[in-house]
Amino acid sequence: MSPRSCLRSLRLLVFAVFSAAASNWLYLAKLSSVGSISEEETCEKLKGLIQRQVQMCKRNLEVMDSVRRGAQLAIEECQYQFRNRRWNCSTLDSLPVFGKVVTQGTREAAFVYAISSAGVAFAVTRACSSGELEKCGCDRTVHGVSPQGFQWSGCSDNIAYGVAFSQSFVDVRERSKGASSSRALMNLHNNEAGRKAILSHMRVECKCHGVSGSCEVKTCWRAVPPFRQVGHALKEKFDGATEVEPRRVGSSRALVPRNAQFKPHTDEDLVYLEPSPDFCEQDMRSGVLGTRGRTCNKTSKAIDGCELLCCGRGFHTAQVELAERCSCKFHWCCFVKCRQCQRLVELHTCR
Repeated sequence: MSPRSCLRSLRLLVFAVFSAAASNWLYLAKLSSVGSISEEETCEKLKGLIQRQVQMCKRNLEVMDSVRRGAQLAIEECQYQFRNRRWNCSTLDSLPVFGKVVTQGTREAAFVYAISSAGVAFAVTRACSSGELEKCGCDRTVHGVSPQGFQWSGCSDNIAYGVAFSQSFVDVRERSKGASSSRALMNLHNNEAGRKAILSHMRVECKCHGVSGSCEVKTCWRAVPPFRQVGHALKEKFDGATEVEPRRVGSSRALVPRNAQFKPHTDEDLVYLEPSPDFCEQDMRSGVLGTRGRTCNKTSKAIDGCELLCCGRGFHTAQVELAERCSCKFHWCCFVKCRQCQRLVELHTCR
């Protein structure tokens, strides 16, 4: 191997290790046995944090349970959105939690980074509004009368604090490296896209006041969207993600579309650097579980269909007995009584 090839391989290895470590904080979602993160000594023992995140943990102890909830939200939402795809966000009991899938600059890694940063911003924001945190509360900048004529009141979600904390905690790895590598630029972009998915879907919720429920006076407040809506929005961005490459723009490096015919991506789009593997076969070294044994839909032509999900290997069909409630009746007062019925269904699994 030539010296140039050796150097390139070494750079790829460094980028892979760096990229994996950047998302290791997601391991917080696995730490149910730790209990509440309420002491500085606990921060030192948390697996997956880099030193600057440990320092943030010590300075923001009351926020760390919200960060953990954000990590759990991110993993759960990833698994929901990808439940019918070849890669279904399966997690490992080791670092990184998604395996080496996130070390590659693929669109799957782009989604993981986006949904993770969004999860932290969402969970911290909700903790602010519910009064769990002393450092923040409701958004007091939303007040007065709106152009639509309603009165801003109630507790508006403090999304500015949640986004700022997510930027400080989640982005710290990339920013500590100077954000010069193409993968660091990709991660930072997708982190911000995840947070913008919340900002662009903020809702206005209102309550009417008046005699007999009339709406003589209407008070409203700003609220974060349900996290499922954020997941749907980011999944759409995943489907339309832009493949990019680093390029010198003026005195700095930037990511631009690899195909010059594509329009430039926006701050809300997801970007990736390299094509995804097919995820068909098991590769435990990369954290890919493959699709053997996965349940598929025989009649679907989409990615959840047996032809695509099983990668052309075919599938097994078995008759399984399904127990379900049936012939339910309401009895006064007040309960519902049902029979237990058995039903035979066909189950299709990939070879």
